[in-house]
Amino acid sequence: MYEPPAAPFGKDVLESILPHRAPFLLLDEVLELEPGKRVVARRAVSEDDWWFAGHFPGRPVMPGVLIVEAMAQAGAVAVLIEEANRGKIAFFAGIDDCRFKRVVEPGEVLTLTCEIDTIRGPIGRGKAQAHVGDALAARGTLTFAVEQ
Repeated sequence: MYEPPAAPFGKDVLESILPHRAPFLLLDEVLELEPGKRVVARRAVSEDDWWFAGHFPGRPVMPGVLIVEAMAQAGAVAVLIEEANRGKIAFFAGIDDCRFKRVVEPGEVLTLTCEIDTIRGPIGRGKAQAHVGDALAARGTLTFAVEQ
């Protein structure tokens, strides 16, 4: 019988769940996990991250689309860790009510949460947030489709 890994865990376990690899794996670790329901993950944003060279010279900020991608990767962990979804890919199917509340700069730590609202067959929705400390950086409702 399959026993999902227990949080906390790092990139070695993340790479056994998610298909993403460097430089596009945007999570460093999972802190909390309720398979199919909720996840809390973290990303330490480094001045060496590949996007800062061009976004923006002299004023480096993490691109909003990558913050959304990091939230989605966190949500994917909660879904793809389930036995029925092992080895599959979760694709974006929609992003609703996405808002950015503050920039994310080198040296900051993003805490990413996603609570899965509904799953019907291969389609699901989750409410995601990205925080720096107590400050909300971004939020949105993500819809995903698990590859069949």
